[in-house]
Amino acid sequence: MIISARSVVGYAMKTGLPFWQRYMEIDLDRAMTHERELPVGLYERFYAGSGLAAALLSDWSAGSMEGLAELLRTTDPLAPESRLIFFTGLLTGTVIPTACKLSVCFRSPLTGLWCESTAGGHFAARLKFCGIDGFVLSGAAREPVCLVIDAGHVSFLPALHLWGRTGIETSDLVKREIGDDFIVCAIGPAGENLVPFASITFDGAIARAAGRGGGGAVMGSKRVKAIAVRGSRRPALKDPDRLRQMVARDNAAIRKAAATLGQYSTAGGVERHEHLGNLPIKNWSLGSWPEGAARTAAQHFLPRSFVRNYACFACPIGCGKIVRIARREHNPNAAPSPLSPLPKGEGNYHIGHAPEYEACAGFGANCLSDNYEIVFQANLLCDELGLDTISTSNVVAFAMEAFEKGKITIADTDGLQLRWGSGDTILELIRRIATRHGIGTLLSQGVRKAARALGLEDCAVHVKGLEMAYHDPRAYTDMAVNYATANRGACHLESLGYFLGGRTTLPALGYPQYVDRHSNIGKGKVTFDMQNYVSVFNPLGICKFLLFAGVDVPKIAEWVTLATGWETSVESLLLTGERLFNLKRLINVACGAGRKDDTLPQRTLREPRPDGGAAGVLPDLEPMLNEYYALRGWDADGVPTRERLAKLGLETGNH
Repeated sequence: MIISARSVVGYAMKTGLPFWQRYMEIDLDRAMTHERELPVGLYERFYAGSGLAAALLSDWSAGSMEGLAELLRTTDPLAPESRLIFFTGLLTGTVIPTACKLSVCFRSPLTGLWCESTAGGHFAARLKFCGIDGFVLSGAAREPVCLVIDAGHVSFLPALHLWGRTGIETSDLVKREIGDDFIVCAIGPAGENLVPFASITFDGAIARAAGRGGGGAVMGSKRVKAIAVRGSRRPALKDPDRLRQMVARDNAAIRKAAATLGQYSTAGGVERHEHLGNLPIKNWSLGSWPEGAARTAAQHFLPRSFVRNYACFACPIGCGKIVRIARREHNPNAAPSPLSPLPKGEGNYHIGHAPEYEACAGFGANCLSDNYEIVFQANLLCDELGLDTISTSNVVAFAMEAFEKGKITIADTDGLQLRWGSGDTILELIRRIATRHGIGTLLSQGVRKAARALGLEDCAVHVKGLEMAYHDPRAYTDMAVNYATANRGACHLESLGYFLGGRTTLPALGYPQYVDRHSNIGKGKVTFDMQNYVSVFNPLGICKFLLFAGVDVPKIAEWVTLATGWETSVESLLLTGERLFNLKRLINVACGAGRKDDTLPQRTLREPRPDGGAAGVLPDLEPMLNEYYALRGWDADGVPTRERLAKLGLETGNH
């Protein structure tokens, strides 16, 4: 139904809800937009963000899983008819702690499966302030465009002059052209070149990213270079006075409980993860690396580089760190890449966002580089060129091992030595991947395809084609079940179950004490419980780092109740999480995924770490998976049963 902005916004404001019940369909083929209304009941069942996106994708199948399967089988993720969905969370843009998140949802060109990639910063709140909950891109523009969403009105601006620019430079140029009060997301050359793990960079030089799964490539296939948003219409709250009083207390408690995260960011955990045997080292093959971990941890590099803190919208933690990054010298033999200095640079330094734990682990330990400045530069290069740091660093480490084993030679690399720990190797491979230059053509396909081409599948660390995040299932065995079953592949953020192994307790979820991180007993249930809980975070638009502060399920339920007026219990919240997880599983089943794909890379399933804090530990996956399947109500092939779908309100043709 096409409706006017006034009717929807008026309804949302009258009912006091923190969302607008409308989104924009943006037809890039015709440069046209349509406003679409959504019923409140859809939000009650699926929240918003990635939950609403999954519900909409399912409805596009004309109401049947058979239709959905046919749609997904015949639609290439990079084809014009594929959809790229940007949806804010149910609570995004409100006073609720960390309500800053946006989900970018699409079928991944890397895995062929469902993908949701989440970004923080300030873009999502500003989009919500436009009086819409999100937008859906379909088709492909004839020439590169920049979309401008200004208070709900969409404009199509020519962007051919921006094509080839970095994501960070593009953000600055767009703001100069249309106004500094816009917030911008953009792709870099990797997205333009359709690298299947290309990312989308948000907020310019402070560089938050929707990194995983290749959303940047999907955006590039549609020839959308950038999207700028500006708005000032705040969403309503059902019980604003009580909620603001509660939030004032909650913010203080969260800030105190997550003080270490606020001081050091996630990169402050590098040494701890190494000590526990959780830090992947040398393409996941070694067990300990204490001296290198110490040199690539935030406790070491922040005193030498810190400029200021950075907080996303409504965040009391403020874990972002802005740092000085040494300028790279020009290498005349490097692959072509249109790099530019960051704004506000001084002397021999850039000013940019510090790497988080995943980038420190990936470009540090996993590539055996103990030089934090190389990690800084690699992280910045990925932000500029638009590459997911997790996938990229895994690919670089894999290439180094392939070179060591003689599967990649000097002839393949145009003379570049792929040496472990070499900063020149790391930075040059990133450039070649983004530009698909030389050996970068092979590596830009991701670990799974590169390994098949080279006959090195035993060294390829991925699940369903998504390179594994840097938390080792040999250190926390529940992560084995999560990686095997997570909807977007080897994603730690679909469970975060390792938090229960020594970082936090969740009494309302049934975990008043830490769980044994090496035991295989009960880990199917840990994964089931944590996936159901964590599944509501993206749809609500809140940050999963709240788990650092021990935020338990009742608190989230209370926030939802006061914001919406819906009586939300612990049980109903978890049921919604289970519904959302199963809906995304149904999409993957339609894409052809099943039990055969719910496994781990051989390196983490068959090769124990030789020393360190997880020495000798291997996850016993099959019994844990059997326990998990029984709890999920899935059949032997990993397909949700009709009985479970009926319980969740996801009967075929009624989702």
